[in-house]
Amino acid sequence: MTVGRASRHVSVKDVAARSGVSFQTTSKVLNGGGSVAEATRARILQAASDLGYVPNLQARSLVMQRTRTIGLITGDFSDPGLSRCLAGAEQEARRQGYGLMLTSMEPEGSGTEYALPAMMERRVDGILLAAPQMEDDRALGHVLDRTLPVVSTTHIAGGGVTTVSADDEEAGQVATRHLLEQGHRLIGALSGVRGRRLTQSRLRGYRKALDEAGVESANDLVEEGGVDVAGGQVALRRLLERRRDVTAVFCHHDLLAVGALTALRAMGKRVPEDCSVVGCDGLDSAAFTSPPLTTVRVPFYDIGVEAMRLLLRMVAGGPTDGGKDVALPVHLIVRSSTARRTGSDGSARAPARRAR
Repeated sequence: MTVGRASRHVSVKDVAARSGVSFQTTSKVLNGGGSVAEATRARILQAASDLGYVPNLQARSLVMQRTRTIGLITGDFSDPGLSRCLAGAEQEARRQGYGLMLTSMEPEGSGTEYALPAMMERRVDGILLAAPQMEDDRALGHVLDRTLPVVSTTHIAGGGVTTVSADDEEAGQVATRHLLEQGHRLIGALSGVRGRRLTQSRLRGYRKALDEAGVESANDLVEEGGVDVAGGQVALRRLLERRRDVTAVFCHHDLLAVGALTALRAMGKRVPEDCSVVGCDGLDSAAFTSPPLTTVRVPFYDIGVEAMRLLLRMVAGGPTDGGKDVALPVHLIVRSSTARRTGSDGSARAPARRAR
């Protein structure tokens, strides 16, 4: 029977008295250590359960010199890919007995002004950076405490920080190769935010695939769209105003692709009959567009898990792998927004094989 203790916090002494075991042994068992008989351990844990004992993390951190807390500095919570990454990181931290202290940044904010100092002042055991806007912050290297383990999901200026991300160049290649295999030769691209490394990497993959196939990769085939649906709509219209002969488009983000699909429909163009569209990120919603979107799946959740796993390994005293770059693979999900280009004889396009 559980005993209510609403009036005060149940202490280790209370558990020791209830179990009839010494304070020292009880404390060791409740902190996950101690070499004791299984019957004694079971009695202590049962007493803790009966009393509703909750560990005092502040006291434990003083003893262990750790807070069992990881600082997580991130960008926009509304970004669906970033949200999946954060979910993976949080669940891996929780699985290993750690909590998170979370702070977000403004789109053009600097983590060196408040986010990093705040985390360090609170004595977190390590920091996970998941904020793309910090990738070119030159001051970051001077603020980071090199004795504090740090892992990032984006590039850090000056290096020396382990990063975990997707192979974004490969994402650009995979998407473009698919369109080339469908017979398309005039392939446009709606890019992400200009200057971002992710944008540069996906563009590099796009151009590399075209070059390998001996296909035109002119600058006027690329239009900056940003990261949202509205940007995709505007960018698609601008692209087709310049190049009406485009038969396929690679969109750097699925939300851009949704905007492209919307703009094409408003212009009276059929997808994929008049123009094939490929997205990138592999968001769950991509399966429910009209038509369902072919996309390159980026393993956001796995990125969060792996980044946290590496960080906690460093916290535990493992190798820091400073400057190591881990790139997780991507893969193509084929749906009905892409199809084979009509031949010169006017024959109908063969629909692309759909994802199972």
